[in-house]
Parts: sequence; structure tokens; C-alpha cells
Amino acid sequence: MEKKDKSEYVIQSVDHAVDLLEQFQGDLDELGVTELSRRMNLHKNNVFRLLATLESRNYIQQNSATGDYRLGLKTLELGQIFIKQQWLLRQSRPVLEALVKECNETSYISVFKDHQTVCVDTVETDHAVRVFQRVGTRLPAYCTAAGKILLASMTTGELDSYISGRDLKKYTPNTITDREMLNRHLYEVADQGFAMDDEEHDNGVRSISSPLRDYTRRLIGAVSISAPSNRFSYERMEKEFIPLIRTAQERICAKFGYGREFSRMAIG
Repeated sequence: MEKKDKSEYVIQSVDHAVDLLEQFQGDLDELGVTELSRRMNLHKNNVFRLLATLESRNYIQQNSATGDYRLGLKTLELGQIFIKQQWLLRQSRPVLEALVKECNETSYISVFKDHQTVCVDTVETDHAVRVFQRVGTRLPAYCTAAGKILLASMTTGELDSYISGRDLKKYTPNTITDREMLNRHLYEVADQGFAMDDEEHDNGVRSISSPLRDYTRRLIGAVSISAPSNRFSYERMEKEFIPLIRTAQERICAKFGYGREFSRMAIG
């Protein structure tokens, strides 16, 4: 069966919306409906509908004084996310590779989106039996090491809202689904400065994570080590994994201008 060219799948309305956003280039801060209609060769009614849709999602905003339109804050937010994630990957990759050389277990970087963790880079061990952490994988926060880093960095109000408003699915016998117990556990995570997934999302898999922050102390992600539980003993965690994950954390955070004080993530 012959493969179709991707251009055949293009949705015209989405294509027009992207085309509209791309009109705001160079010195063109603002454009009106008439000018956009001329540039895009579209009827004014179509342009207005596109503008209304993009404005509702904050990709476009209207200047109330002139009636013209300009790019909205959402476009800036997306650009900043892209820049920060690319910078995070470039800065953290050598540290990840060094971490795997030290412990010979899968290590990865996660960022946070919609109260989930998203793996953005991973370096695997050469063990035949190993943890696969695929780039792009989304996992729930409350039962993963990297996710607990996110939750432990929330304010008390944010954390209460998360815990009370969520169905805590039990993935394994070790998954913490009691809300009070989870709340107490996250305070422990904040106090010790790292989080552990003790076979809470996948049977036979343990992980440890530490937070990554930039010079403003803002949480930008987490660095983690994952291994089959038969190689991830508590003794190995204390003697090897905790020192290694702290060193990796410090090396990555230093690249973002964050100091060496890593005790107590703030919940408050």
C-alpha cells in the first residue's frame, strides 16, 4: 500500500490559524482584520473567526485602544518552554551519561505538565534486564519518584487541591492511595530533598529522583535513577544512589545558576 504524503492530512483551518500567527513577524507588532485578510487572501469573516478562536486560547489579544490584534502571552509561554527544555537537555545530557557510567542503571530527566511527569531525555544501562524510560512517556505524579518531587514543591493550598480533587488509582499493592498518608509522605519528601518510588507504579521497579531548579529557585524538572527492584536494594540506595543523584542534581542545577543548598523543598 502506497504511503500518502503528509500534506494530504493537513487540516485547512489549522493551517490558516498557523499562517495568521506567522504574520506577526519583524516590526509588525499589531495587525488589523483588513490587513490580515489582504495578507492571507482570506475573507474578513474567516479571519475574524480565526482571531476569535486564537484569542479565546490567549494566542492572540486585541488592543482595546486601536482594535488591532497582536500575539498573546500563550505564544511567549510556548517559546519559553521550548527554549528552556532545549537548554535543559543540552546541559543535563553529559551529567546523565556520567551518572549511568557510575551506577550502570537507567537515568533520565523529567519535566512536569498537567500534574504528570514527562520524560524528555534518558540514558539506559547496558544490563540485559533494565528499566525502559521512553522519551515522551507521561506518568502520574503521586506514585512516581519524579512526580513526588513536583507535588512536594507545591504550596500547602496547591497540594490540598491536588490530593482532594484526584482519583488516586492503585497501580500496585504499594501505591499510596490514602490522601492523609500521601500528604504526610510528601512532607517527608520535602524534608529529605529526594523522592523514591518503591514499586508504587510498576511492580519490580524502584526509582529515586531529586529536584532541578534554576537561579530563581523555580522547579524546572527532576533527575532520576530507575532499576529493577532486585538491583535496587535499600542498602544500595543509601550508599550509592542517594550520593550519586545529589551530585547529578548539583551539577545540573549549577549550570542554571542555582546554589548548592538542596535541603527542604518548600511546602508552605
